[in-house]
Amino acid sequence: MKIYYGIIGAGGHGREVMPIAKDTLAKKIHCDKAELLFVIEDDIETHFINGYRVFSLEAFKALPGKKYFNIAIANSYVRERISYTCLNSGMQPFSIISKNTVILDDCHIGDGCILSPFTAVTSNVRIGNFFHGNNFSNIAHDCLIGDFVTFAPGVKCNGNVHIKDHAYIGAGAIIKQGSAEKPTIIGQAAVIGMGAVVTKDVPDNMTVVGNPARAIERK
Repeated sequence: MKIYYGIIGAGGHGREVMPIAKDTLAKKIHCDKAELLFVIEDDIETHFINGYRVFSLEAFKALPGKKYFNIAIANSYVRERISYTCLNSGMQPFSIISKNTVILDDCHIGDGCILSPFTAVTSNVRIGNFFHGNNFSNIAHDCLIGDFVTFAPGVKCNGNVHIKDHAYIGAGAIIKQGSAEKPTIIGQAAVIGMGAVVTKDVPDNMTVVGNPARAIERK
């Protein structure tokens, strides 16, 4: 039975992730029974991207054989919707972890994560499902991160930070360390702007920018 590994999303992030996926799956795809390919939701306009076959999501679901998927799409709510579609179709998620990612002691990382080059997850960290950790992201000790959270490149998340589902942390943002008794909390669907320095809790659905980070109204 043939095995397919689909990267859902062929935009910039998907094309960045594909070589990491190839490296992650090197032993599995170097045979005729496994193939790594791109999957897009819409009707396809090209049959190959960067040398990989491209399928629509419906065509991917219809392929005979066992299918695994990962979702390289920045919008966390789109990730969530597609993940349910794939799981309900009997597919299984697989994680993509760069070989130079550092993961230390007693960490748990959920299904379908992407850890890009030069990311670090230190000790006693808990990360939910379908997390994106882009290049040079750092997650320090005792952090608790929910499902469908996105770290843009260069995020510095210090110890004892709790980040709820669907939060987005912009490139180069720094989150102040909390404590075991009082962790720094980033609320559900909160947005931390690029380069922001977060020194206190951020409520659900709030966008903060600047140094120190302050709330702005969403339009």
